[in-house]
Amino acid sequence: MNKEELISEEAATDRPAVNISSVERDTGLSKDALRVWERRYGFPQPYRDAHGERIYPSDQVDKLRLLKRLLDQGHRPSKVIHKSLEDLTALCAEAETPTHSAEVESLLALVRTHDSVQLRQTLTQILLRDGLRRFVVEVAVPLNRAVGNAWMRGEIAVFEEHLYTEQMQSLMRNAIASVQLRGHSPRVLLTTLPTEQHGMGLLMVEALLTLEGVYCVPLGVETPATDIVAAALAHDVDIVALSFSAAFPARLATSSVRELRDLLPPEISLWVGGDGMLRARTPGDGVEVLRSLEGVLGALGEWRARLAD
Repeated sequence: MNKEELISEEAATDRPAVNISSVERDTGLSKDALRVWERRYGFPQPYRDAHGERIYPSDQVDKLRLLKRLLDQGHRPSKVIHKSLEDLTALCAEAETPTHSAEVESLLALVRTHDSVQLRQTLTQILLRDGLRRFVVEVAVPLNRAVGNAWMRGEIAVFEEHLYTEQMQSLMRNAIASVQLRGHSPRVLLTTLPTEQHGMGLLMVEALLTLEGVYCVPLGVETPATDIVAAALAHDVDIVALSFSAAFPARLATSSVRELRDLLPPEISLWVGGDGMLRARTPGDGVEVLRSLEGVLGALGEWRARLAD
């Protein structure tokens, strides 16, 4: 694709082309994989900007998202990379039949129709009815996944996903703030590494831990490793917990966790979780990989048991 064709494509979609770092972040495909596919399969087909950097049109980014979903399902790149966008969408739909409840589906419908007032009211009612723990496990987790899948399928726009995220995060922060602290042990620092912008998983973990009397130190998202270490020492934490979304490159997750483990004092435990870690290689000794949200409570119980010995 030449530059003139790209400009025409952008005008038709109102979506700008992006660089390779943005594609890696948005799709979960590593830069190495993108370059290898370009050379081996002839896709993607970025053009080069004035500095010789790869620039990817929005329709190619859409296709790359679908390809990543299919790779996670076990498909081989060579078997699917030359299929059309429509065929890839159909393949994903076949393997991703919704398994969430009718309640989650009704909430997803409110996201699709932009009814933010009703969405907030309904979420608040469910939270008051079920309590924070059940709300997180039975509503927030499946709803987050449903919203993410709907966005990946193009059923909701980016602004709709952002609006939902802001609503849910605001609601959960208020709920966490209303919990009366008990015990204050252990002390857990919660954050993500640079380029990981998704903080919903951190909030859900913070909610469950706060209910268990844990003192949480939330740093938000995208904290450099050296700053994580400095904050851990300043706040005298017992555990550092990181969250990785499905979009975070698996290879980068493993190497980054290993680097942080080497920087942290050995007496500080390191917990990692989120969909991104389900695809990553085990980081090695000294790292607790949490395979589910409920696994957080299991890890907490084991930590307290070791302390009591």
